[in-house]
Amino acid sequence: MSDDNGATFEEGGAWFDAETTTFGDRMTGAREAAGLSQAALAKRLGVRVKSIRSWENDQSEPRANKLQMLAGMLGVSIMWLLSGEGDGLDSPETVEPVPEDMSAILSDLRRLKVSQARGAEELGRLEKRLRLALSQGR
Repeated sequence: MSDDNGATFEEGGAWFDAETTTFGDRMTGAREAAGLSQAALAKRLGVRVKSIRSWENDQSEPRANKLQMLAGMLGVSIMWLLSGEGDGLDSPETVEPVPEDMSAILSDLRRLKVSQARGAEELGRLEKRLRLALSQGR
């Protein structure tokens, strides 16, 4: 079996695992599963579409703070994006319908993860400003 990018998957094997896919493959799969275009994801992350393309084509990887936000927005773990291990996408064969009440909970969890990632990024910016102010003797 293979995906649109030509990556092959063994029947019964792990979906998007490290041996069959790259960071870019997993990122692309998670972005598509989340229903986001490259442009929409770039806007939400505050990066250029060119950066998203570069990450998905394995030409570069996001910095740690963007990686954390990316994982939160896509509903996967950082470890899964990097290594294929951890909480990631279910294979199409194992996807089961989610009851409506649980779907709402999952949606709320995903929203909270994104909010926390944004908060962490804001904390980082504030810390940087404080360090700069302290180093300038203010």
